[in-house]
Amino acid sequence: MIVTSPDAFLEAFATLSPLPGAQATARAAFLLAPAEFALAAESASDNRYMDLERDVDPLRALAQHAALAQALRADCPVITFPGDASTPDAVFPNNVFATAPGRLIVGRMRHAVRQREAGRRDVRDFFTQAIGYREIDLSGRTDCVAELTGSLVIDHARGVGYCGLSERCDEAGAHAMHEAFGLRLTFCFALAAGEYHTNVVLALLAGRAVIAAPDGFADAVVPRAIAAAYGGRAVWLTPAQKQAFAGNAIALADERVWMSAAAAAALTEEQRQSLAGYGFRIGAVELDEIEKAGGSLRCCVAEIF
Repeated sequence: MIVTSPDAFLEAFATLSPLPGAQATARAAFLLAPAEFALAAESASDNRYMDLERDVDPLRALAQHAALAQALRADCPVITFPGDASTPDAVFPNNVFATAPGRLIVGRMRHAVRQREAGRRDVRDFFTQAIGYREIDLSGRTDCVAELTGSLVIDHARGVGYCGLSERCDEAGAHAMHEAFGLRLTFCFALAAGEYHTNVVLALLAGRAVIAAPDGFADAVVPRAIAAAYGGRAVWLTPAQKQAFAGNAIALADERVWMSAAAAAALTEEQRQSLAGYGFRIGAVELDEIEKAGGSLRCCVAEIF
């Protein structure tokens, strides 16, 4: 079922119980290392978090990325695929590749510079040949834009998706992802003008709490409804905290939320206490070099279910 109104969402959500045997967090994750890291002007055209005037340090980006992979291994196994110099800003694989149990999903990217990433044989072959996943390939479609878990935040314990519509995901893309991920319920809503991905304005933590930036949604009732579905367990971000990528967070284990060092520093003590009350420690990694490309920690992590 796909719904588009807060009331319809809450009514449908109330009928769902957690899926038997479903995992709220991933069993592993994979990253794509930066290679000759650079900013892509095409990607910047609809990403307000990028500034092409800023210089980047490829070696610093590589070091920060390696430190991220090592830190995340505290919570789950992490695989890092090598970078590709022909796609120098390809450090955000979750937009291009995602998984559901037994399935690899390849997204339909808006920009040509990101579409090239979808052709990587090493990632595809790892899942289809090494571990036997079935491939669902949306990349060749011309009737939709579907940037996977950038646009779609998923409650894996319940099979519920939260899909923000923007230039990076249209209604046809939302329907394609709903089917590809095998979701029971998808709540579609418009992001605020200028926002490109849902996972910058909304994080769902292990199926029991949310981090949300209300100004990132076209209708502020939407995040309130999502928070209500999780018993009001929500951390509300200011515009400045959203800009610091505090919404671009992920839980890879039941008791920790990961975000960048800049994001963690932007939180207030009250917000930290709220997360602790919801059962989450904060893990933080310095990613300011990679954040120049318009994404942060959650964007770097593709989950394996």
